[in-house]
Amino acid sequence: QVQLVESGGGLVQPGGSLRLSCAASGSIFSISAMDWYRQTPGKQRELVASITSGGTTNYPDSVKGRFTISRDNAKNTVYLQMNSLKPEDTAVYYCYALIMGYDYWGQGTQVTVSS
Repeated sequence: QVQLVESGGGLVQPGGSLRLSCAASGSIFSISAMDWYRQTPGKQRELVASITSGGTTNYPDSVKGRFTISRDNAKNTVYLQMNSLKPEDTAVYYCYALIMGYDYWGQGTQVTVSS
């Protein structure tokens, strides 16, 4: 049984920073893509960062230059460093992993950007 466990969410003031972590555990032979998504009430879940097993990253324009995704393959962990946070970044952030052909999601962690 594979599980993704996220941590690092919370309340931060505009302009501040947060670092999210997502650790995959269980019977894992290899992990392909690892991504971060976010969702606000009434909206579709949107991709905010992705990273391949080889380290190639991708970001939408809304977070490019402010968010950085990285991964530690030895620890089966992906990170999301979020800088210069804005109120519109407020959302529940979800970790996603493609593991041996199956999709897995974390439970979500709340990020609130407010003064």
